[in-house]
Amino acid sequence: MLRALAVDDEHPSLEELLYLLNADPRIGSAEGAGDATEALRRINRALESGPLGPEAIDVVFLDINMPGLDGLDLARLLTGFAKPPLVVFVTAHEDFAVQAFDLKAVDYVLKPVRKERLAEAVRRAAERSDLSPRIPVHEPDPDHIPVELGGVTRFVLVDDITHVEAHGDYARLHTDKGSHLVRIPLSTLEERWRSRGFVRIHRRHLVALRHIGELRLDAGTVSVLVGAEELQVSRRHTRELRDLLMRRP
Repeated sequence: MLRALAVDDEHPSLEELLYLLNADPRIGSAEGAGDATEALRRINRALESGPLGPEAIDVVFLDINMPGLDGLDLARLLTGFAKPPLVVFVTAHEDFAVQAFDLKAVDYVLKPVRKERLAEAVRRAAERSDLSPRIPVHEPDPDHIPVELGGVTRFVLVDDITHVEAHGDYARLHTDKGSHLVRIPLSTLEERWRSRGFVRIHRRHLVALRHIGELRLDAGTVSVLVGAEELQVSRRHTRELRDLLMRRP
């Protein structure tokens, strides 16, 4: 079972987080630290103990805004260790999500912490740890994709997604009602959604064929109109796209 360390300088928040963690059957033990410096000392003992030792820690649930050494600073320090614990950020601030995932965070949970949302973070941590073979993993819903919006997990219908834009290890999902940033590489979505009519038109863009309104050719440049947005088609993808559009019902 996962051995967890919760880090928060606000005592009520720390107590609530520990209560929720201890209530999760996948958490074998959970202890708290009141600041990042105390947490770093505890993590050092864990690393000296080794992954099977009595002081070992599998995952750190880490607040960001703390006096002195903050959560992002601590996470950066952990990247320098050979086998650091996993990190889940638990914070009231939405603005640091990209930095958090750049530091290889498992998840980013917004306060106030909901039991269901924390359980999802624990599940992700368990999958990334050595416990994954012993934990049942539910297959994702193929018709929806979960996105985070203001601390709430919502499920976007895949058929509503017009196109996807690459952002490094992330992807921005575009719909008629707005866009959502998810931590999934574009190549993964391309493979997952190929059978659903999504096609790569550029190294940065994946487009749903059913949402293409026009194919445009202007002075040798090919583009497609998706809703009100015009997207460029690279030369290497032009022939495949034209063939697919010609065969489209």
